[in-house]
Amino acid sequence: MVKDSVSVWEDCLKFIRGQVGEQSFRTWFEPIKPISLSDQVLTIQVPSQFFYEYLEEHYLHVLRQVIISELGPNGRLEYSVIVDSGSNQNQPYVVTLPNQKHNNQWDKNRSRSPEVRNPFEMPSLEENDRYSNLNPNYDFDNYIEGDCNRLARSAGLAVAEKPGITSFNPLMIYGGVGLGKTHLVQAIGNRIGTDDKSNFVLYVSSEKFTTQFTDAIKNNSIQSFTNFYLQVDTLIIDDVQFFSGKEKTQEMFFHIFNHLHQNGKQIVMSSDRAPRDLKGLQDRLLSRFKWGLTADLQMPDFETRMAIIMRKMQSDGIYIPDDVVEYLAYSVDTNVRELEGVLISLIAHATLNKTDINLELAKQTLKNIVHDIESEVGIDYIQKSVGEYFQISVEDLKAKTRKKEIVIARQVSMYLCKEYTNHSLKSIGYHFGGRDHSTVIHAVQSVSDMMDLDSKFNDNIAELKKKMRMKSV
Repeated sequence: MVKDSVSVWEDCLKFIRGQVGEQSFRTWFEPIKPISLSDQVLTIQVPSQFFYEYLEEHYLHVLRQVIISELGPNGRLEYSVIVDSGSNQNQPYVVTLPNQKHNNQWDKNRSRSPEVRNPFEMPSLEENDRYSNLNPNYDFDNYIEGDCNRLARSAGLAVAEKPGITSFNPLMIYGGVGLGKTHLVQAIGNRIGTDDKSNFVLYVSSEKFTTQFTDAIKNNSIQSFTNFYLQVDTLIIDDVQFFSGKEKTQEMFFHIFNHLHQNGKQIVMSSDRAPRDLKGLQDRLLSRFKWGLTADLQMPDFETRMAIIMRKMQSDGIYIPDDVVEYLAYSVDTNVRELEGVLISLIAHATLNKTDINLELAKQTLKNIVHDIESEVGIDYIQKSVGEYFQISVEDLKAKTRKKEIVIARQVSMYLCKEYTNHSLKSIGYHFGGRDHSTVIHAVQSVSDMMDLDSKFNDNIAELKKKMRMKSV
């Protein structure tokens, strides 16, 4: 007798009713509809993603037992999950998911189908290294380690060496603009792809994922889209904060995330903020982001910025003097991307002007492209103005001399630099003969105290401040 999906499922229900309570049976099994039976695979339709997950979590043993009993040892179950119930104008759409667990015969000899359609139009999975979307220039060798990124880099390296095996799954890397998130997550993908050619690594931005999903809805190819992503071994999603407010996209990513994670596949994500600060994302999605390890990237410190500059110049085969390296490292303390932009501009200026890279060229380059650092009221201007006012040379302001009149002028200069520029305390100290940040703090406090006690001195500072304001207008 040839069995169909309806008769098989009816027989399954008879067995299930005797294994679960009546209330549980009515809640979790009566709403299920049999869809198809093909090659010992029974497909059933469930009304929601939550429904599907609940069955997998609580009744997998019962389902496995009855399916093997009805269809034999190679029998399997697939779910047709209603992701969107639709409306009068729009038809509902569903996705089909295999059973998530790797137990006994349920996943025996399951393999990827080379005929699966996918949003990247990839001709075959054997060529997946050509379609990973990874930039081969991003690797761990040129990702400079410092206190600002040590945890994230170490975790990334651990994941790259044992994808899906460590407790860092998912791995969430977060940090501000230009701090190296994309570099690090792609370095992870490149290392995995190099060490294990059979590992299907895929890097995709959240915006591209959303666009692909939207196109799949328009083209009635949701199942192809889903099938493609379920084949990925290492999924790298960049800038997940852009999923905010996109409910359907979040639903799709949620069940792809679940399937990959529960099957031991590695997930790596990046964001511009910590999961707890992400807005517009479903709570259940945010909770999964916290399952593994969350590591932040901070602004690189002075030593790390110096190392980045030297590595960049070394890789380009360009010599740069130590004083220029220090000046750039102290001056550009925002992010790595801006620092690299300054280096590119510096090289361009030197090439076009047919001159060597020196400190003066570096200062001119910063004035032209880094407004916040070398604004019209910059450190050089303040030093010159204060020197003229107190009739002291700029060289004396930077010197080690402890003459009282020079010390006061130097402290006033530091005070005004703190007031009118965006330089850090360390950067200000550097521009005054390499002094440390505590010297700048002392100078600022000393000037403030003198202004409170000496009205004439207070008038002098007011006059200098007026000059600063007129310059910035």
